[in-house]
Amino acid sequence: MRRHGWAQPQHDAEPQAERVRGESVMDVLALHASRQPDRPALLDDRRTLTWREMVERRNRVAHGLLRLGVERGQHVAVYGENSIEVMLASAAARAVGAIAVPVNHRLGADEVAYVLDDSDAALVFVGDHFLATVETVRTAATNVRHWVTLGAERRPWADHFADLVVAGDPGPVPVDVGTNVGGSMIYTAGTTGHPKGALRRAVDPRSVIPRFEVFGLVDPSHVHLAAGPLYHSAPGAFALYTHVFGGTVVVMPRFDAEAALAATARHRCTSTFMAPTLLKRIVDLPAAVRARYDVSSMRVIVMAAAPCPMRVKEQVLEYFGPVLHEFYGSTELGVNTVLRPEDVLRKPHSCGRAAPGVELGIFDDAGAPVPAGTPGELFVRHYDGVFDEYWKKPDATRDTRRGEWLSVGDVAWIDDDGFVYICDRKRDMIISGGVNIYPAEIEDALHRHPAIDDVAVFGIPDDEWGEKVHAAVQPSPDATLTEDDVVAFARQRLGGYKVPRSISFHAALPRDSAGKLVKRVLREPYWAGRATRV
Repeated sequence: MRRHGWAQPQHDAEPQAERVRGESVMDVLALHASRQPDRPALLDDRRTLTWREMVERRNRVAHGLLRLGVERGQHVAVYGENSIEVMLASAAARAVGAIAVPVNHRLGADEVAYVLDDSDAALVFVGDHFLATVETVRTAATNVRHWVTLGAERRPWADHFADLVVAGDPGPVPVDVGTNVGGSMIYTAGTTGHPKGALRRAVDPRSVIPRFEVFGLVDPSHVHLAAGPLYHSAPGAFALYTHVFGGTVVVMPRFDAEAALAATARHRCTSTFMAPTLLKRIVDLPAAVRARYDVSSMRVIVMAAAPCPMRVKEQVLEYFGPVLHEFYGSTELGVNTVLRPEDVLRKPHSCGRAAPGVELGIFDDAGAPVPAGTPGELFVRHYDGVFDEYWKKPDATRDTRRGEWLSVGDVAWIDDDGFVYICDRKRDMIISGGVNIYPAEIEDALHRHPAIDDVAVFGIPDDEWGEKVHAAVQPSPDATLTEDDVVAFARQRLGGYKVPRSISFHAALPRDSAGKLVKRVLREPYWAGRATRV
């Protein structure tokens, strides 16, 4: 088994890290509030809460949860758009030792009903935008004992967030959670069937310090822009740990490219997490628009969640400077690799080397390690930070494990320097005439066409070869693009067997709120009536 070296942590924020490491922290947010009570902790485009105000409000809501009977270890769902209230609701749940369950607000009513029922949520916070959905599913969520509305609207069947704040005790919450910052259960997008709840019962902040140090984020001076949806694992985690390390979080209710630049300039934001889709929207703004905003304060942009075209990375570095970090990870396994800014162009298409404390392995289907440069399934050896289980799905949990090793089904290879290259999801790999073809490589090549805004590559049935390569293309507005144009462009950049054999054109490709292509929507019609791989 190949062992790859650890990335070296940065040390500029070591005193703060030592404070978190060295104390038996019962309430790390209260600790920061006592040390910097008047420093901004949480703000949006209208309001600012200091550390003292934020912790007092969190305490008031937490006492309200205790009055409503929420117990340690129970599940509390949070179903609302990004807001100060959503951040406080999640923090209050953690403060009483409950497990926060963020609900994807892009789900349909049936999917929301499934998540609320499957999660066994005892209490649900719900924002104004989703009250109509809750009205239709409320009676089906039989385990929910209490509902709490987060916004201005009230309902006779629900308590109200503002009432919890007014009536609650601002003092410490009498629940000893030790060094635990709270568990979470995040529902992963299902490729088939229902989503799965990836459960972490507890997280000790000291265990994640090495992986945040490598980004330079263990630093209370950071002002973090929460740009992506907080129900998604990465935006939620980076916002949470900014607070764990004593920094300030600026919440965007919803992403808008120019608004993100304006917020960065106004609040002198120093860090953010963004999926490639969000960064693409920024670099695609007219140069005159980008020039209006001073973004020189930005020190760390972390990117993950989906493959990113190299031209987007190049433009991000040109506009923001050498601040772009990339990582490979998952809801289940956390941060597994880190690509530092100095390696973004030096190691194109890589997602970096093993993160501190993480050991990676590449195995073939028989379970044997493969040599450098050879694709195989990527596994991570069990370490602090991986999930405990898929909630109520023991078979799915077992499928992720091979002894001490865990995998979410990604195919990758590692070069002689220990840099990891993700080929694709194992389930997305195309097998044509017995040859493995990885769509991500083809997508990256086609993204470089100036008239292509988006592209999804997948396998469709072929009676002779088993599968053939198909490209679903979203042309740029007003562009004239033909199938021959796309094929000719691909032939210049790819081996012949990787060139798409068929092309379809679409006004827009389906992506989820994290920026991931939802290929099953495009693929299903081609596999209908067959032994489908979707």
